[in-house]
Order: sequence, then C-alpha cells, then structure tokens
Amino acid sequence: MTHPFLDLPPLSAGRFAAIEDRVARLLGTGQDVVVMQGEALLPLEGAIRAAAGPGTVALNVVTGPYGQTFGNWLRDCSATVHDFAVPFHTAVSAEQVGRALAEHPEIDFVSLVHAEAATGNTNPVAEIGEVVRAHGALFYLDAVASVGAEPVLPDAWGVDLCVIGAQKAMGGPAGVSAVSVSERAWARMAANPNAPRRSYLSLLDWKERWIDGGRKALLHAPAQLEMLALEACVERIEAEGPGTVMARHASAAAATRAGALALGGLEPYVYEAGDAAPVATTLRTPSDVDASALVARALESDPALPLA
Repeated sequence: MTHPFLDLPPLSAGRFAAIEDRVARLLGTGQDVVVMQGEALLPLEGAIRAAAGPGTVALNVVTGPYGQTFGNWLRDCSATVHDFAVPFHTAVSAEQVGRALAEHPEIDFVSLVHAEAATGNTNPVAEIGEVVRAHGALFYLDAVASVGAEPVLPDAWGVDLCVIGAQKAMGGPAGVSAVSVSERAWARMAANPNAPRRSYLSLLDWKERWIDGGRKALLHAPAQLEMLALEACVERIEAEGPGTVMARHASAAAATRAGALALGGLEPYVYEAGDAAPVATTLRTPSDVDASALVARALESDPALPLA
C-alpha cells in the first residue's frame, strides 16, 4: 500500500532553494534566507549563539516570556546583558529603546520580539529599527508570531537577524522555520570563535556548505513533508495577497476586542488597541473569576472555539 504523504520523490536541492526564495520574497528581503529544519526555537537560539559571545554587550528588550528566554541564552554565551522590561500588557517605544542605548553606549546587540503571542502585544519595530541602526548595534528580531499577521520587513527596518515560523499567522507547519541574515550578521558570526559549527544549531554550516556552495547540496536529509507544507503555505499567501491576509487578521483581532468589551466582564489584556498584536487577542478576567474554569465552560458549549 502507498500513502500520498509517504510515496514521494526526494526533495531536491533546487526545490529547497526555490522555497527559500519564496520566503525571501514574502519578507521583501535581499538578505540570505535559510530555512532551518526544526521549529522556530532552532534559529532563535542558533542566531544568538552564533552572533553573541564574551565580548558582546546586549540590550535585551523584554515585553513577554520570549524576551526572558533570549536574555538567558545571551548570558549563557557569556555576553553582558542589559535587560529592559516593560509591563507585558504594553509595548516598548523607540524612545525607551533609545534612552536605554544612550545609557549604555557600548551595546552592540539588540534583541526584540515583534509580537508576543502569549501576551498579545506588538512592538513598533520600524521605529525601533531606526534607533538601533543609528546606534550601530546588530538587530535581532523574533517575528515568529507576527509574520503573516502584520508587515515584517527586515531590510526596510534594518534587522540583521529576523526569525520567522509558519505555524502561527501564516497557517503553516511547525516543523520548519527560517531566518534572514544580513552581511553584517554573517561577519559577526564568522568572527565569533564560540559560534556553533558542525552542529544542528549552526548557521555558519548553512552559510559555508549551502549558500557559499551555490545551494547545490543540502547539509542533511530535509524535513520533506514540512518543506512541502511551507511551500503550500507561502503559495496560498501569495495567491490571496499578503495585504489581504494581514487585513483579515487585523479585522478579526479588532472584532474580538470589540466583542469582549461589548459583552462586559472581560477586558483586553493589552490596554491600548495600538499595542495589541493582530495574531492573538488576549483577555483579562475579573479578579474573582478563574480563567481556566471560564475557558473549560466555554469549550463545553463549543469545543471548536480557539480559546486557551
């Protein structure tokens, strides 16, 4: 017996490279794009370990739980880390980032999450990117939750390392992810003696063995089903138009916020609508209501509700 998911010809290097090119077009970037064979935590960690080391001085902007994780990875690389945290129901501003950079002019690496799906906030990356670029620091961005729901433009925003995943707003697979890498970032990695090599975490392996080799021979057997799912996911977005997809996310988010307010009793967790991410809308329960019990009760009436 055969199965359509299993009876497939091998995924060629050319097909793999073509999928990378489509992801690059989705991001509007001329930078190198590497599609990595794992969930987005793979390039998120790999990029930090490649670019940061004992001499790195980092500003780690914390607007949710992923920012906390990045700070831990940076410290594990022996970087000097200055955490800048804001309440998770708000966004960080470019002015705040600028002041933090001015207080520590030695900072040469900035890490930021675009949208936090866990808390429902989003940060003004375009404005923050201008501040980081003027300072001269390397800019690392987690755009896993934002891509597909709102614009993600690494080149226009001066982002040196932009990590995306397909499993959220893009509606694609969780088993592969991608990172766009600027020439500055490649140079930083090449100069870092602690950057992973001959490792599943290694971006430099992809650079030297895949990109510099003309993308003719893959490093290892690719995650074929996930790569085909990523291709189909990007193809669907291309066919509908990224603007249409993003507008639908924004409309759904606005309607959810408005509906919660109209019902009463619940209120948006992110107070200001301008700080709210279109990928996920988070709500705050009254102090005397258990959120888990409320979700369980709602799911009893309709198990298909996207509540957690």
